[in-house]
Amino acid sequence: MAKTKNLYLIPVLSKALDILELLQNENEPMTLEAIHRRTRVSKTTVYRVLKTYVHRGYLALAPDGTYRHVARRRKMRFGFAGQSAEMPFSNEVTRSLNEAALALGVELIVLDNHYDGLTAVKNAEALIRSGVDLIFEFNVAHEVAPTIGHRIAEAGIPLIAIDIPHPNAIFFGVDNYRAGMDAGELLARYAVERWGGEADWVLGLDLPAAGTLVQGRVSGAFEAVRATLPGLAAQNYLRLDGKGQFETSRKLVGDFLDKHPPDRHSHSHSKDKRILIAAATDTSALGAVAAVRERRRVRQVAIVGQDCIAEAVAEMNRAETPLIGTISHEISTYGPTLMSLALELLKGQPVAPYNYVTHRVVERGGAQAQPPV
Repeated sequence: MAKTKNLYLIPVLSKALDILELLQNENEPMTLEAIHRRTRVSKTTVYRVLKTYVHRGYLALAPDGTYRHVARRRKMRFGFAGQSAEMPFSNEVTRSLNEAALALGVELIVLDNHYDGLTAVKNAEALIRSGVDLIFEFNVAHEVAPTIGHRIAEAGIPLIAIDIPHPNAIFFGVDNYRAGMDAGELLARYAVERWGGEADWVLGLDLPAAGTLVQGRVSGAFEAVRATLPGLAAQNYLRLDGKGQFETSRKLVGDFLDKHPPDRHSHSHSKDKRILIAAATDTSALGAVAAVRERRRVRQVAIVGQDCIAEAVAEMNRAETPLIGTISHEISTYGPTLMSLALELLKGQPVAPYNYVTHRVVERGGAQAQPPV
């Protein structure tokens, strides 16, 4: 009777389960050679079974060539600590991630960092306690990044940092300096075409809290403007801490404009204060737009933002606006690409430490001036 029952067994499947059960019971990394010796399954079969398990996420392959069992739930759970529900770009990233998680059958736990470092640390600790398989971190406060990176690494949870680099994390986001240069090139071209290659001031609405890499958005813009307008003195480049926020940027730009009014006693256009503004975020750019419009200085100011949020596109489509462009970070690609990176990490596959999105310039009046998909 026992022989009859064995007829229904699948030998290769039995061998595959022997390999999986061995790694489950040992609960420690093992080499292919060790698994071959313990199971007495041929090396070729062991190799193919292990590769299949890694591909399906049941095992992880370490850089030293060992395999370990990955304790899996019926459904994978990822954690996402978003930048702030009050920031349009952050909300679009959340939406993109939610859609990608739903498509893959992944449970996504979403927390809000509220644009605050201490909150970000507490959220990281909460995600660690919840036992998620992987964490996506979108934290603007770079001073707490080492704390977050260290605690998540100690918990043995893979970490992907969005836009702001964190220690012990894979980075995903825009190439800040290159995106900044593209913004600066657009501003410089505007000065050449509209103001005869002249400008009086170049302002950078910066975001120091996010760290030096994000500040590359303004640094890159300044470098591009200098290359085209070499006659503008260094003291006429000014960085202001807009904090990536609307009201802060509105006040800073408003105060600057009040201190630098146009020369109303001259009929010469060259006496106007022609100002180029590179903003680290579209939210900052829109704050600058409000300050410019309130003072009726629209024709004397050109602004370029970063992110291509819907509100910025709507502003660029107005009949008269100082917002001449924005750099799209292609938000719709965030969710699918982040999920792909996460699955590769969990399968033990090699992942590049820096993963850049493909950004593009969106100009006012251009055919590309459409809301993000």
